[in-house]
Amino acid sequence: MGYPQPPPPAAPRHRPLGRLASPLALLALMWLIRVLDSVLPGSFNGLAQHAWNPATLLGIFASPLLHSSWAHLIANTVPFLILGCLVAAQGTARFWYVTLVATVSAGLGAFVLALPGTVTVGASGLVFGYFGYLLASAVSAAGWAQRLLQGGVALLVAAVFGASMLTGLIPRADGISWQAHLCGAAGGVLAAWWIRHRRGPRRQGPADLDWSEHGARGRLG
Repeated sequence: MGYPQPPPPAAPRHRPLGRLASPLALLALMWLIRVLDSVLPGSFNGLAQHAWNPATLLGIFASPLLHSSWAHLIANTVPFLILGCLVAAQGTARFWYVTLVATVSAGLGAFVLALPGTVTVGASGLVFGYFGYLLASAVSAAGWAQRLLQGGVALLVAAVFGASMLTGLIPRADGISWQAHLCGAAGGVLAAWWIRHRRGPRRQGPADLDWSEHGARGRLG
């Protein structure tokens, strides 16, 4: 005689606010590093990448967490928080994927395109990566409602940060790492394209889904 089997446990539901923990944790780490950099001797910025120095190549993963000053960190905080949370709202795994692609693309871009010995620090490569991802994903979003939502958000961000973000993509001599900005944005677009084509043309719901500087020959991201 058989006995009725209990129903399988329901799959855990991801709470939208819980997804924001990832960008908040990453931002908190940036602030913690800046606090430690202010009270401890020396500087963590020595862990960043140095253009054309292969021994520092792994520093591309540390550079987004490092900032040259409090003003530099504060300038990056607001756009990172807004754009990072918009990406994270589409899913925690997606946030970390876009973050990884933007980190590598921005870091390699600064490593190859900046003058030899240039030290690039700052989260602006990530900021531009998130911006590029949001713009590209809005264009390729399935369904008019999602396109209007993501497109409206992208336009709002462009209206608020557009001038400074566009000038950040242009070569300049004021210590701003346009290389990290431009390549970070390209990485964001690439991440959006890869996600879109890997999943195919099916309809996707939300659940599927630097500012920088140069110092002693350094660049801010």
